[in-house]
Amino acid sequence: MKLKHLSTAMILATLPATGVFAAALDRSGQSVSAFLQPGNYFEAGLSVLDPDVSGKDLAGNNTGDMAGDYYFPHAALKLQPTENFSFGLIYDQPFGADAEYKNKSNFVASNSDGVLPATALTNNLPVVTGAPNGSFNTIPVIKDANGVPRAIALNAAQSGNTSVEVDTQNINFIFGYQPNKNLNFYAGGVYQTVKGDVSLRGQTYSLYNGYDANIPEDSAFGWLVGAAYQIPEIALKASLTYRSEIEHKVNIEESLPLLNPLGTLLVQAGKLTPAQVNGILNSSGQTKITTPQSVNLDFQTGIMANTVAFANVRWVNWKDFAIQPYKFGQLSKLAGAMLPALGQPNGFNLVDYSKDQWSVNAGVGRKLNEKWAGNVSVGWDSGAGNPVTTLGPTEGYWNVGLGVQYSPATNYFIAGGVKYFWLGDADAVTGAHSAAGTFEDNNAIAYGLKIGYKF
Repeated sequence: MKLKHLSTAMILATLPATGVFAAALDRSGQSVSAFLQPGNYFEAGLSVLDPDVSGKDLAGNNTGDMAGDYYFPHAALKLQPTENFSFGLIYDQPFGADAEYKNKSNFVASNSDGVLPATALTNNLPVVTGAPNGSFNTIPVIKDANGVPRAIALNAAQSGNTSVEVDTQNINFIFGYQPNKNLNFYAGGVYQTVKGDVSLRGQTYSLYNGYDANIPEDSAFGWLVGAAYQIPEIALKASLTYRSEIEHKVNIEESLPLLNPLGTLLVQAGKLTPAQVNGILNSSGQTKITTPQSVNLDFQTGIMANTVAFANVRWVNWKDFAIQPYKFGQLSKLAGAMLPALGQPNGFNLVDYSKDQWSVNAGVGRKLNEKWAGNVSVGWDSGAGNPVTTLGPTEGYWNVGLGVQYSPATNYFIAGGVKYFWLGDADAVTGAHSAAGTFEDNNAIAYGLKIGYKF
């Protein structure tokens, strides 16, 4: 069977809005499909996500919608100067986060925020509230009749909302070698930038109530490699692409109001010496942020005249991903010394995940006439484990999508798509993996627009 006029339907297999809501921080899906188009090709697009994510904290307070709307552009240029060699540039924003808690809940600071639960502490230290009052040497400590430290005397409350914003950008430089019309081997470098801001507020975060982290923009390099096989006569195309992890080392600007008073309390409780505490408080260091390695498998084939079936399978190594800002980690080690019930004497992370992400998107595209084509698709994402971080409290999804493409001429097109997501229920935890709330019955809708031009 030969399918000669499938270029329109083939392009539909890569409509925008395919990966805008995924596990952990995954956004774009990191497709290289534009590089695998025949001849010289350019495309540009924009994807928009409108999520609705809410839940309840441990006190039963409704968080309201905490997930922010976001959009991200992408663009690609592919040149084929000879039959055997090709070159491509792809720009996208592969990872990101945008969320803020605004309703009155344990994720928003108030005057009555508890910092440490009495039952979790050695020496039965009671709940303390708010922000520190005084310097390292003058913070008053409440003691019982036997002189045992009971609490730090704090009287100035924290304010604000828990929020996160993370942005990354990738520029992919790809070189391809085509020994014949069926095979394509490609590899290249990846230039990546990352930046972000995190604020933790409310009694959910205990000692970290008032914590702020500013991640200044940092750049680093990675690489990708892949191979593709195609039989144009039957619209068959398959590709496998591996992307390396990319390691960033940054000096994160951190504000941790309770680091000083906790150190004082540990000294007066006899758990640490002043020299040990001062060593922690006055030290500084870089934070390592490693964006994960991934594998994409893409496949499409003609199934009847003017009709193709397509599928994408993606794996992302989130299980090995973790962020522990330097001072955040120092406080987590102090907390481990003070709270043996945590079982984490070496500290804990701001964000980490327990499982790798798997996702599958599949569908059918059909050319309706010389100018119009459409597609339908379904998708599934495993998530990156449950419980999940409070900064992104969903576990995977199911989705359905519709797409349409208009081609005024044979060498260019305009495509649009929409997807509806049923987001997975999740239990949210803090960095210390303490229970924080539950998030259920959430959803999202995504829109995409793309233009393509062959020259």
